[in-house]
Formats: sequence, C-alpha cells, structure tokens
Amino acid sequence: MKKKFYLLLFLFPFLCSLLLYLQKSWAKNPLPLKEALFYEKLKGRMVHCLLCPRNCLISEGGLGDCRARKNIKGKLYALGYGVPCAVHPDPIEKKPLFHVLPATISFSIASAGCNLRCKFCQNWQISQSSPEETKNFSLPPESVVKTALKNKYATIAYTYAEPVSFYEYMLDTAKLAHEKGIKNVMHSAGYINEEPLRELCKYLDAANIDLKSFREKYYRKICGGSLQPVLRSLKVLKEEGVWLEVTNLVLPGLNDSPEEIRELCLWVRDNLGKDTPLHFSRFYPTYQMKNLPPTPTKTLERAREIALEAGLHYVYIGNIPGHRGENTYCPSCKKTLIRRIGYEVLENNIVNGKCKFCGTKIAGLW
Repeated sequence: MKKKFYLLLFLFPFLCSLLLYLQKSWAKNPLPLKEALFYEKLKGRMVHCLLCPRNCLISEGGLGDCRARKNIKGKLYALGYGVPCAVHPDPIEKKPLFHVLPATISFSIASAGCNLRCKFCQNWQISQSSPEETKNFSLPPESVVKTALKNKYATIAYTYAEPVSFYEYMLDTAKLAHEKGIKNVMHSAGYINEEPLRELCKYLDAANIDLKSFREKYYRKICGGSLQPVLRSLKVLKEEGVWLEVTNLVLPGLNDSPEEIRELCLWVRDNLGKDTPLHFSRFYPTYQMKNLPPTPTKTLERAREIALEAGLHYVYIGNIPGHRGENTYCPSCKKTLIRRIGYEVLENNIVNGKCKFCGTKIAGLW
C-alpha cells in the first residue's frame, strides 16, 4: 500500500504537467478560419474592418474590438465561424420575440465576441471573450440547419453573445435555413453598418434589437458605443420588412426617467410604427454593475403606461414572471390574446393572425 502511495506521489507532478500541457495544446488548437466580409486591405498588412460602426483598424496579428475578427498576414478572418460556444433549444419567447410563432422552439447558437462593452451584460463570460478563449463546438452551417430540420425546430436564433461578431457564420447559416424553409431570428444590439445589415436582411425573418437608452451619453459611458447607429439599424430593419421587436433594459437611476422613456416610445411609434412590440425588461445586478438594485416593478409599470399613452399597441414587462405585463392584449377589444408566465404560453387566442374575440388583425408572424 505504501509503495502505491509513494508511486502516486512521485508521479503526481508529472501528471499535473501532462494535464497542463494537454490543456495548453487544446487551447492552441487552430480555429477554422473564414475570411471576413466587409473589410479592406491597407498598406503594411493593416486591415480596415467595415462591418460595424467601430470601423477598426487592425494591425497584423491583432484582433478587432469585438475580439472575433483577426488580422492574419494582412487578411481579416472571422474566428467564430462554425464553432459556437453556446448551443441550445429555447422557447422563442426567450429571445424575447412575443409575436413570432408562439410556443415554438428556436435552435439558438452563439460564437464568442461583442462589439459593445455593456457594464450590465448578462452573458459577459462569452460576449467579452474571443473564440480563441472559449470552449467551442464544431457545428458548421450545414450541421446547424440539419439539426434544426431533424428536431423540427421552427426557427434558428442567433443570440446570447452579439451575432454581429459572428456575422459570416450567421449569414451562411441563414442562407441555408432560408432554402430549407426554416425562419431565422436574431437578438442583437443592432450595432452594425448599413451595407452588411441589408445583406443579412435578405435572409432574416425577425429580430429583437436592444435599444439600451435614448441618450448618447449613456451609450458612451455604459455601453462603449453610440446611439445613432442603433437607431439607423432599426430603421433599416423596418425598411427591409424584417419583423421587429425592441427591448429596453431599464436600469435604476440611469435610463429610467419618464422623460427619456417617453422620447424613446415616441421615436419607436413615429419611426417603426404603433404595432412594434416594445419590451421593458427588469435589470438584475450583474457583471460590473452589482452595486445597483433590481429595477422596481413600479418603474417598469410606469414605463409601460407611458408607452401605451404614446399609442404603442403591444408593450411588455420582462423578467418578472407572472406579471400581467407579459401578456398580449388586443388593441381593439382589450381582451387577453396570449397569456404567459415567463417563457411558457398558457393561452393563445390568436386565430389566423386575428383576435378570436373581435377579429382585429394582430401584427406578427403567426
């Protein structure tokens, strides 16, 4: 017994070294490389990324601000292509998309990376990482679509991190899904340039865009970005006929003033239309903003009142399971059309896209 013990004691450092070596070797395994779209080559092997408003100038060997695009010998490559770090079937309500095929399952994928730096990010472990740092799955576009077909998932969702950072993967998958009759949906911050967005819209059926605030200062200080490109993206999605829902995460004392919320609601009404669903979501302390309390329920209820007063037809309260603000109501007869608790649909009174009670057409993809 003692001999075995001493043998293990002797071998322990060697085994630890071997394990460390294997871990390092695994981490250094090269990712599949896909040459990026929307960039230009510059002198001295520099590249200029044209995908998003950051317009990164990237030197050889460097990463873009999204951490998902790398300059290799003067060419820009997308690192997250075909190697998602998150793969999961989700209720479509989780996106959140409340007016798209209720109670169906969406095959959700994400590669690491994000071109914003939101201090309240709920998925910061992957959004603020590079595909070089995460544990990834091998799942090329063909496999994503094949899996969705096999399991009869109604949609494929590009979500969790920022889909813009894995644009080429999303685009190629969406093209294949489109050919097979599977709908494509995206949850994004909308921080993308117009040309790549319009190209994506050819294959995109629905999107939920985070409109994080209606103040430029908030975007700069809290998110490391800018408001105007997001507003432009929302308009482009509307112009291209993509079904659009908007989420506003309400942070206590930062973007919750009635004045700002009213301005946001009026902008949505005037630019995207009264039928655009608007989700006011409850903030919970996380990442770099653990000092703030959760959003008070009354704050969200007041935001919803302001939106309804502004003339929006479909206004929701998120992250408070069981609240009546989760439900869909007919804008004409005011009866409950879809009753929800969290991501579960308990009742659906929309028939052929219309209110079962009064026949009013309900906007959405049914």
